[in-house]
Amino acid sequence: MAKDPVCGMFVEEKPGAIRHTVDGREYFFCSTQCLNEFTAPEKELKKLKTITGVSIALTIPITVLTYLMILPKEINSYVLLALAIPVQFWAGWRFYKGTRDAIKARASNMDTLIAVGTTAAFLYSTLVTVMPGLFPFEGVYFETAAIIITLILIGRLLETRTKEKASNAVRKLLDLQPRMARVLRDGGKREEEVPVEQVQEGDLFLVRPGERIPTDGTVTEGSSSVDESAVTGESIPVDKSAGAQVIGATINKSGLLKARATKVGQDTVLSQIIALVQEARTGKAPMQRMADQIAKYFVPAVIAVAVASALAWYFIGGIGLTFSLLAFVSVIIIACPCALGIATPAALMMGTGKGAENGILFKGGEYLEIARKVRTVVFDKTGTLTKGQPEVTDVMALSETMGGQQELLRLAAIAESGSEHTLGQSVVRKAKEQGLVVASPESFEVVSGHGLKAGYAGHAIIIGNRKMMADNGVAVPDKVSATMSRLETEGKTATLVSVDGRLAGIVAMADTVKEHAREAIDSLKEMGIQVIMLTGDNERTAKAIASSLGIDRVIAQVLPQEKEQVIARLKSEGKGAVAMVGDGINDAPALARADLGIAIGSGTDVAKETGGIILIKNDLRDVVAALELGRKTVSKIKQNLFWAFAYNTGLIPIAAGALVPAFGAQVYEWLPLLAGGAMAMSSVSVVANSLLLGRYRPRFAAAGRPEKEQMRTEKELKQPYYHYTEAT
Repeated sequence: MAKDPVCGMFVEEKPGAIRHTVDGREYFFCSTQCLNEFTAPEKELKKLKTITGVSIALTIPITVLTYLMILPKEINSYVLLALAIPVQFWAGWRFYKGTRDAIKARASNMDTLIAVGTTAAFLYSTLVTVMPGLFPFEGVYFETAAIIITLILIGRLLETRTKEKASNAVRKLLDLQPRMARVLRDGGKREEEVPVEQVQEGDLFLVRPGERIPTDGTVTEGSSSVDESAVTGESIPVDKSAGAQVIGATINKSGLLKARATKVGQDTVLSQIIALVQEARTGKAPMQRMADQIAKYFVPAVIAVAVASALAWYFIGGIGLTFSLLAFVSVIIIACPCALGIATPAALMMGTGKGAENGILFKGGEYLEIARKVRTVVFDKTGTLTKGQPEVTDVMALSETMGGQQELLRLAAIAESGSEHTLGQSVVRKAKEQGLVVASPESFEVVSGHGLKAGYAGHAIIIGNRKMMADNGVAVPDKVSATMSRLETEGKTATLVSVDGRLAGIVAMADTVKEHAREAIDSLKEMGIQVIMLTGDNERTAKAIASSLGIDRVIAQVLPQEKEQVIARLKSEGKGAVAMVGDGINDAPALARADLGIAIGSGTDVAKETGGIILIKNDLRDVVAALELGRKTVSKIKQNLFWAFAYNTGLIPIAAGALVPAFGAQVYEWLPLLAGGAMAMSSVSVVANSLLLGRYRPRFAAAGRPEKEQMRTEKELKQPYYHYTEAT
């Protein structure tokens, strides 16, 4: 059995089944309607909007004319018939096609229930209209059939609109790819600008500062720092020199680079990410529709009851053919639940509205269903658990002769003000926050991969790593090296600062943890959910961050295209649904592959469009609120489905003739009124039950901070925190 990727129904993989192949993978569909939604979602959505709008426009006058009797009685029914025909056979045609496909598959679904019920109501009403004497009563059900079709269409439109942006994620990924490349010909003597599609493996290409790298390759000449955040999600630029690998679509920040293409076309990292997003999006089936599962058994049962009641009254009750047919039709009509069309959308609108009120956007009902089943939450590190940009965490002055830590920070900031490197900018930002005046350096030189040199007010300032100091004859004592190692073990980037040939101090930076991240992790653990950190960063840094947040399981040094594989492996462990929380383009395949993708609102558009839930406020506590709200909304949907069926199912015995022995066949004269009452009561019950979701408040909505947070130490609340240290 295969699962329909649109509606989630199971389909037999037999020769006559409806199928479609994408990139060598075969998908099966329960109906041509689902096939059309899969192959041309935008076109299908536009068509559904038109059909639903016309259906609403026709259903309103049908309902008004039914209950207000504005027109003379002798022509009112004919006007209703004329208005009902396009609703029944144009707007409702999709239900007939769905029924046909269901019959071919030897199954029944919601389309079958809707088609059978509305057709029975329409045909009975038509016969009553054109042949008034055929049945003993003149009540018609045109409005019942029209309202059912219209409400179901509205529900389907709300569901379909959530899928509208599914293909936009891939388009935005494609936009990252540069259109042109500067290829070096004739042994590097001639530069030629060509479309990126024409770059061949082995071609030598040139990338100037500020340009995107056209394709994956290996640096042959030059050095620079490259911003890979768009693809890898890591915020700190990576230094590149001869022999280093570069990724297509990343940005060359400072120096001139020459590189040789190693992967082109569909083999590049970006192309692989695009392919993974496409595969994961099309391969994920939405929420298994509970209504379809109910209809699978409900439809045959209703038809059996209808046939049995008609035969029983004809052969046993002896009330004649007309009343026996009326019993059959009455059961079919009364059993079709009008409120079914709004049962799910009503709860979804309240749930999504409540979510939006609290900064949480749900993109579809399937994500609410999955939220209830989540047992593992995987967090990306950079930009998700952390702020995504480095901050100065430590300033260690090694002597007072240079004026202490304030002067050290000021001179370091002056030197770094000439740098475009993210780490350097964090030093400048911290100095300005401290109220220090940051002037421009008189001279400035970048030593790629090691640090920089600057001159200011007669001082020679050098900032860099141990090798930078050694190359410039600055001694680094063992005690200072030990301090550097300790800081690096804590996941920080430590740089040495020398002034006029003497080691002056250490400045350390780190990508700091977001506010409330620890609180969110603790709450998830209390809910019995396993929390995992997934990152492309080195294991030492990842474990330092995880330790400060109380995360026990860390999966580090994962390449962008491997994140999706990690999620697939976690899903295969069978420990419940897996949710992925991320913000970057590199997270898009993992967000799509996860059972539930949760995108941070401050992240990239690709991540937001691939995720099923978007957190607008960039507050990780909303992950907890999203899972809670999902559980409550799905609970309301199930209750609504019960109320959608309850009133109609309760009236089936009356439609079958249970009251005929007591009140006679005249009881059928009441059925139009009973059908209208059941429709109204079930709709009111569904709406009222859905409105109860408005009382939901996230656990973190109350003013002030939870008491348990106040029990943590100041270090935990500020980890990693900023401090000055005097070292000797």
